[in-house]
Amino acid sequence: MEQLMRNFFLFLSKNKTLTRLAKKYGFKFGASRFVAGVDIDHAATKIKEINDMGYVVTIDHLGEFIDNEKEARESADECVHAIEIIDEKNLDSQVSLKLTSMGLDVSEELVMENMRRILDAGKKHNVTVTIDMEDYERHRQTLNIFKELKKDYENLGTVLQAYLYETEDDITELNEYDPYLRLVKGAYKEAPEVAYPLKKDVDDNYKKIIKMNLLNGNYTAIATHDEAIISYVKQLEKELELSRDQFEYQMLFGIRKDLQDKLMKEGYKVRVYVPYGNDWFGYNMRRLAERPANVMFVLKGVFKK
Repeated sequence: MEQLMRNFFLFLSKNKTLTRLAKKYGFKFGASRFVAGVDIDHAATKIKEINDMGYVVTIDHLGEFIDNEKEARESADECVHAIEIIDEKNLDSQVSLKLTSMGLDVSEELVMENMRRILDAGKKHNVTVTIDMEDYERHRQTLNIFKELKKDYENLGTVLQAYLYETEDDITELNEYDPYLRLVKGAYKEAPEVAYPLKKDVDDNYKKIIKMNLLNGNYTAIATHDEAIISYVKQLEKELELSRDQFEYQMLFGIRKDLQDKLMKEGYKVRVYVPYGNDWFGYNMRRLAERPANVMFVLKGVFKK
């Protein structure tokens, strides 16, 4: 049943009609549980609250299905503006973005132009920018763009997904770039030809790539709410005598605040992934796919009043 629900929500996440309706009708149906607001001003208030509680943040201006130059440039403008707001308000936050929102489905030239503009702003204001990983179809192109940009920008990270067979090779390939990597399990529906279909295999590979990247000496963001994975990282910390300056935990805004609090009190750096914007539908559906229990929170939001 859980797998059926996962597939259902992943199917909905790619529905362009529902995405358009979600934009039109705004923050309803539980969106506010997982999304900090419609614009950077709303998000900045929430980031300040999160910082004051002792957490660091990465923000993501949500965008799905951008297929024209105008919207891609507008999305890049928003990222630059967000970086300026982070600096202006002295927020402890990074920026995350998807290359499709920068025009990946339009042209690579447009992506590079937008990314260099954003990274220049990040360099100026000392804000790190992380390229989120999307579906497998865009996996290789994303890494190639990351490698090209990393030649000129230190303030750049990217994401690798444990459910892909190729990820172990990606860890090795990227090592020469001294990468800042966020490691995740993966939240897209992929074919068994390219991704592990069984949770146990994904978990095993996740542990493997975490250990590989830490042994390579690269900064590692472990993005998970899975307590078994967190326990594994704590075990690695002891076995490898790791400095806590080498890794952090990352968790989603609105999910497992209790676990975030516990880790922070134990002295770990915890970064909260805070999305904002009106293009929230695809993001929310993937969160529901990751953890169908979140459906109850959404239903409570719908019937709250």
